[in-house]
Amino acid sequence: MANHLEKATFAGGCFWCMVEPFDTRPGIHSVISGYTGGHKENPTYEEVCQETTGHYEAVQITFDPAIFPYADLVEIYWTLIDPTDPGGQFHDRGGSYRTAIFYHNDQQREIATVSKKRLDESGKFKKPIVTDILPASTFYPAEEYHQDYYQKNPLHYKMYKKGSGRQDFIENNWGSNKGLTDLKKTLNPIQYKVTQENGTETPFQNEYWDYEGEGIYVDIVSGEPLFSSKDKYDAGCGWPSFTKPIYDKQIKEKFDESYGMRRTEVRSNYADSHLGHVFDDGPLDQGGLRYCINSAALQFIPKEEMEEKGYGKLLYLFE
Repeated sequence: MANHLEKATFAGGCFWCMVEPFDTRPGIHSVISGYTGGHKENPTYEEVCQETTGHYEAVQITFDPAIFPYADLVEIYWTLIDPTDPGGQFHDRGGSYRTAIFYHNDQQREIATVSKKRLDESGKFKKPIVTDILPASTFYPAEEYHQDYYQKNPLHYKMYKKGSGRQDFIENNWGSNKGLTDLKKTLNPIQYKVTQENGTETPFQNEYWDYEGEGIYVDIVSGEPLFSSKDKYDAGCGWPSFTKPIYDKQIKEKFDESYGMRRTEVRSNYADSHLGHVFDDGPLDQGGLRYCINSAALQFIPKEEMEEKGYGKLLYLFE
């Protein structure tokens, strides 16, 4: 298995904000924050911040290209940055915060070059795309307290992402982060209606409302993991119901007054798929919430297929 893994290296400003969007995708084995592209061996964070090492803050991703192709990683990368800024990213200024794609082989170089050209010619931005495409060099992992920062310090991470201007830029310029995918070609009509048009499928006549298999439920659009069968229960409503998501960060909530009702809509974080609604009439001994989700927004990954399909790191849920 390890023989089939590859590495991808991206610089996109502060590396704290470059880990989470890749970390829970299928086929991603690790995302390491670090320094690369400079001349100083084993640099420290303080040295890099002083702009004396030539290094970029970057992340290095170990991934299985058979499950999550490099081209898809590049498409995600663009949606995390301002590719027109030559002097840093958002309020982080200086050479260490510049953007760059560091390619590890000729195929990666070609994919990145074509993708950059396509974005430049799309007219999405009025200014030219200035992100460099450079050969990968030695990557030095950053200090331990920088690794998985979004998990170790979730509140500060959230505040920093918002306060730096990154979050607003992403929402205003990249929207739902769907990239260039034509979803009407990849989703069937009910999947498209639910996820993209906030539709609702018929109760008791959908794929997973009474399904009892052991495994995880992922976003039908992006593959991001959302719910575990361990947290699924029969609420009698005719739709799949869960007491909680696998990761809170994979779910976002939005106030919904449609159809004359006052409800809390649930959407996936990265694909921005409409999933369903969350109510406060769930089992009290499990937190009191009921995530009422449309089957059409989900894909079920059986426990025995999770490793093969790139979700092996979530097998701990069933231990």
